[in-house]
Amino acid sequence: MLYNALKKTIDLGDGRTIELETGKLAKQADGAVVVKMGSTMLLAAVTCAADAKEDTDFMPLSVEYKEKYSAAGRYPGGFLKREARPNDHEILISRLIDRALRPLFPDDFHADVFVTVNLISADNDIMPDALAGLAASAALAVSDIPFNGPISEVRVARIDGQWCINPTFSQLKQADIEIMVGATEENILMVEGEMKEVSEKEMLEAIKIAHAEIKKHCRIQKEMAAELGKQVKRTYCHEDNDEELRQQVYDACYAKTYEVAKKTTAKHERSALFAQVEEEFIATLPDNEEKPRKAKLVKRYFHDNVQKKAMRNMVLDEGIRLDGRKTTDIRPIWCEVDYLPAAHGSAIFTRGETQSLTTVTLGTKLDQKEIDDVLVQGIEQFVLHYNFPPFSTGEARPARGTSRREIGHGNLAHRALKGQVPLGEDNPYAVRVVSDILESNGSSSMATVCAGTLALMDAGLQIKKPVSGIAMGLISENACSKFAILSDILGDEDHLGDMDFKVTGTKDGITATQMDIKVDGLPYEVLEQALEQARQGRLHILGEMMKTMSEPRPELKPHVPRIEQIVIDAEFIGAVIGPGGKIIQELQKTTGTTITITEHDNKGFVDVFGPDKESITAALERIKGITTVPEVGLVYKGKIVSILDFGAFVEILPNKDGLLHISEMAYERVNKVEDLYQVGDEVEVKLIEVEKSGKLRLSRRALLPQPEGWVEPERKRPERRDGDRDRRGGDRPRGGDRRR
Repeated sequence: MLYNALKKTIDLGDGRTIELETGKLAKQADGAVVVKMGSTMLLAAVTCAADAKEDTDFMPLSVEYKEKYSAAGRYPGGFLKREARPNDHEILISRLIDRALRPLFPDDFHADVFVTVNLISADNDIMPDALAGLAASAALAVSDIPFNGPISEVRVARIDGQWCINPTFSQLKQADIEIMVGATEENILMVEGEMKEVSEKEMLEAIKIAHAEIKKHCRIQKEMAAELGKQVKRTYCHEDNDEELRQQVYDACYAKTYEVAKKTTAKHERSALFAQVEEEFIATLPDNEEKPRKAKLVKRYFHDNVQKKAMRNMVLDEGIRLDGRKTTDIRPIWCEVDYLPAAHGSAIFTRGETQSLTTVTLGTKLDQKEIDDVLVQGIEQFVLHYNFPPFSTGEARPARGTSRREIGHGNLAHRALKGQVPLGEDNPYAVRVVSDILESNGSSSMATVCAGTLALMDAGLQIKKPVSGIAMGLISENACSKFAILSDILGDEDHLGDMDFKVTGTKDGITATQMDIKVDGLPYEVLEQALEQARQGRLHILGEMMKTMSEPRPELKPHVPRIEQIVIDAEFIGAVIGPGGKIIQELQKTTGTTITITEHDNKGFVDVFGPDKESITAALERIKGITTVPEVGLVYKGKIVSILDFGAFVEILPNKDGLLHISEMAYERVNKVEDLYQVGDEVEVKLIEVEKSGKLRLSRRALLPQPEGWVEPERKRPERRDGDRDRRGGDRPRGGDRRR
């Protein structure tokens, strides 16, 4: 055998197991592990540069999660038929892994680290994202890369009142709470999830259950590292330090920086004042060949040892924040709806120096987002996009594509709102919400949630309940023996603090959350207090929003295109579409509407989307005509479409015609059909019989006054002769594709 594999097993306690194997695949990577659960397999490989690049003073970590279509026995779409750039789903999983790993690399370690996780085999019902963090951490654990792990990530869901670890796709559909938790054996690092208006207590319980499972995963990884002799990591030296200079910077700048922090100035003015203190000290350095090196060190020391400590001490010692607020205060809020007259719905939400301009656009089923991921296919009726242009923070740089951060923030806001947006049969529209951040100083994703709620109500969409969101922060010392929880954090408080905890919800419970913790040993008591403070903040923000708009408009705005829906039997779908789509295309062309048909539970849901009521009504009347089942005894006004020797065919409903036999045209004898009717004439007829074959027999005579003394002569039932034109009437559709 050319390899020496090590395998470990994690027992989930319900008959399911997770296998970890190393030493078999990707042996030239610094660390590689295959994680297997059922038929699902992930290969994680990590590599690290031999040394840090010059002048790098941060952790250059790159995480790439990729799903191979071959893993599920599928071909990729597109012209090239190969995997291309990461889709949103893959980017979101990459972010989940990154957020749990990044805080655990040593502060002074700056070498490039690349983490690659590939889905190489897929069970259609097993969710691989819950295994990706475990795979990445295990690969680091069996490498010599410095890492203060291991970690694992698990998904916890509550299904029919029972908690489940790493549920399947089918199980998750029934869950009222599902969260992904990343943690070490000792500490929670990351939480992300969505809920159906659950309480803070229930959310905290889910986190505790996840952490209990994660501890088992971490112990298995430590066993692997010990057996492979990877407990001792490589040595490195990535920082040049000058302890004497560090102390000089602190002594000369701390008091000045503290005074700047207390001035409660605006974001850019405060940044300029901090920079001024820093530059004044750099100007005192001797002008020699050491000055450039020392200037770089001063910038690092000023940020880490002066600015950060001043802000944190001010909060812990005086309870005062950079903008003068107390720890529980929310920044001033103003809102406006209907700001954009041509949009279907719009709102501005401004909280302090953070502002979102959000729009709502309503479309047809043709506008719904199509999903064609490796394991998930379908459509998404409600989408939310978040844009963060550089000018929102005053940066002078171009905007180049959508960033991973924008995708992540948009996903959080989408999860916060989607449970309150009517979908399916309750709403025929495709719904797109777009948040453009025009100013940013913390909590822009939560501003998106608030602005999105207002814009949806402005559009007249009957959302179930309004949703608000808040970002919470934490400043702590000595394992939280001294701490302060901050409501509605600023950008600097996020950057210099210990926690970024976003919570969204209605007045009745939490709908989504995202938490990143940067400090070791966060007690659950602190987390519980943060959740309660967040609840109070959310309700305050919701109250401010309701002053602007408390409920959805009763109707859509006049310029919003209308959709009306009718339900037909599935057997008529082909009749409405017609051969090759001929009938539905003609309908759309003549009425100026857009028509979509979807089949569900043996019914056809027909949506007619048009610019005005008249066009929609015209289309609906024609569709109803096509799908109406003719009833014996009813009178119809029809049009003669053809004439034969023995009678005329009359179209009584769209694409439904019947035979008006010459003997049923009048009481007196009619020698020639053309003596009474011509093609195109309109005539009222009565349906007197539907034959077993579905053919219709009509009568004009039955509607005429009967002559006095009339006796019905005996006669044979009229029959079509060989060679006669055979036209189908009745209630059977004419066929054709059921899809456009």
